[in-house]
Amino acid sequence: MSNETKRFSVAASRADPYKNFKFRIKWDGKYVAGVSKVSALKKTTEVVEFREGGNPSVVYKLPGKTKYEPITVEAGLTHDPTFDEWANLVNNPEGDAAMSLKNFRKEIEIELLNEQGNVAMKYNVHRCWVSEYQSLPDLDANANAVAIKHIKIENEGWEKDLGVTEPTES
Repeated sequence: MSNETKRFSVAASRADPYKNFKFRIKWDGKYVAGVSKVSALKKTTEVVEFREGGNPSVVYKLPGKTKYEPITVEAGLTHDPTFDEWANLVNNPEGDAAMSLKNFRKEIEIELLNEQGNVAMKYNVHRCWVSEYQSLPDLDANANAVAIKHIKIENEGWEKDLGVTEPTES
């Protein structure tokens, strides 16, 4: 490792990157139980091209609007009402008057854990709301699988929480 760049400053002997199967998600100050999958955090910035009239052979590029992709969260089907309650704040079965304009947006936290269960990274996702909710999956009497529900979360940006530092490892 003498010629290689150190990937970890605190756990300097660590060579392997973090695995993607240990994570937690939190909203309303509580961890959401049974989450089995969270899609990638992705943002895309449009490219704005322009030319100057006196220099027609050069195309300049500037950053334009940034778009944050929706996040999909999946969990095994249980009696936990967390997904139902949030989805109903946006589109309530009791009608528009029952929709919560005040509470339908949430701040969520996504934590990536190391193998020992310590928080290695955390992302804060802003002004989230449910745009799609699948309460019950396709049912198949011939399948041998876990029943999964999912929500699609729209958001207006995210950032890595720089206050979370690399954990020590024993």
